[in-house]
Amino acid sequence: MRALYWGVWFGLVPLALSYALVWALTPPMGVDHGSFLGTIESYAREQQIPVGIVVFTLFEMALWAARHFLPLARFAYTPLRDDVPAQCRPKFERATALLDEADALLERHQKAIIRELSLRDREGLTHDLDSLRESMDAVPFSEEAFDEAWLRADGQVDVRLRPWRKSEVREYLESIVVAIVVALGLRALVIEAFKIPSGSMIPTLQVGDHIFVNKFVYGPAVPFTHSRLWHHMPPGRGDVIVFAYPENMEQDFIKRVIAVPGDTLEAKNGHPWINGWEVPHCFVGIYSYNESNTENEMPALPQRHEGDLFVEYLGDKAYLTLYDHASAGFSEHQGPFRAKPGEVWVMGDNRNNSHDSRMWWNFRGGGVPFENIRGRALFVWWSTYDGRSDWSRLGTPVMGRPRLPADMANLELAMEKCFKERPPLSQTTPPPPSGTEGQLSGPDTESGKRAP
Repeated sequence: MRALYWGVWFGLVPLALSYALVWALTPPMGVDHGSFLGTIESYAREQQIPVGIVVFTLFEMALWAARHFLPLARFAYTPLRDDVPAQCRPKFERATALLDEADALLERHQKAIIRELSLRDREGLTHDLDSLRESMDAVPFSEEAFDEAWLRADGQVDVRLRPWRKSEVREYLESIVVAIVVALGLRALVIEAFKIPSGSMIPTLQVGDHIFVNKFVYGPAVPFTHSRLWHHMPPGRGDVIVFAYPENMEQDFIKRVIAVPGDTLEAKNGHPWINGWEVPHCFVGIYSYNESNTENEMPALPQRHEGDLFVEYLGDKAYLTLYDHASAGFSEHQGPFRAKPGEVWVMGDNRNNSHDSRMWWNFRGGGVPFENIRGRALFVWWSTYDGRSDWSRLGTPVMGRPRLPADMANLELAMEKCFKERPPLSQTTPPPPSGTEGQLSGPDTESGKRAP
């Protein structure tokens, strides 16, 4: 019962309340209420994690203030003496805390207290504190005597020790500041939330998915710099990473790593070839979806899309890829491109509807420098589309077994069959680079045409 009390009131309840409040402060993209409310909503939309942590802390503080009156509270605390009324519990605990605080202040600031307070004041303070202890230990317990002793001691501590006490306002402010610092520290070094604005990663990620990104996995970045305390680079082939778009560092992209330094990458009808080896894949079926592209990665496309769905096997990863029947101007053969040291090449899982490494720098192609990488995607913690929440997406792993939308459930059996028939690792691992020179990546190349 004690575990239930703490788990419900200081775990589930503040978590649910903070989640609901952040959700209420996050209107759909494109909705702007203006003025002060609009500013709050805009920040909440972009920084859900820091806002959520601060709100969670405030709810925790409010529930702690009412902890004695919450259901199941009687199971959470050590029983009082039989002759102490239950209604005295909050006062009894505050009196205990007052004595502990006074003892700590008298010990920590002993020299200053002797210097600032007269002997008479110190003796009066000590007398009233001792009287409070005696009233709390008295048998039988007298509530009237306890109340009188507690009020006198509280007054003495407030008057005599005020210069060395923390005010309630200061304690609350310190708690809020600590929560904000922790939130910003977590966001900078460990985990951050991102929203998926376009369909370039369909079907793995849907438009409107909110995901957590692990910023620690490749090494913690030093804030306001392009360096890391240590690094675990390059990302593995098949990792889904968030990174700063090389052509516009203010914009974050999310794609899947296909080629690592030294690899030669080609795309034939959208299917990747690494070092002359075609990445194995298994046909699942025809996949259809609606997309409202808010990132403007590609030219205007019909809202309804349809394409061939595959399971692709790359190293120890297996994931879904989509080949839209509307190719949006993609050529049948792209590359070869050569990944330079210190960069990886990425592709969107929606291969014919993704502005990725093949398209950058005016179709010359380009990689993602290691210093641009923010982190690796974890899972979907919330999903919205057209202002509606899609709870079926909650908890969907980005790097684990994919989850199809409800309207594509007819492909589940075929998808499972492809996963069960996965080739052995030796057949899904690309061969090492052969040393053949392909087209170098980056904007300094002469053209994007295929090398002879």
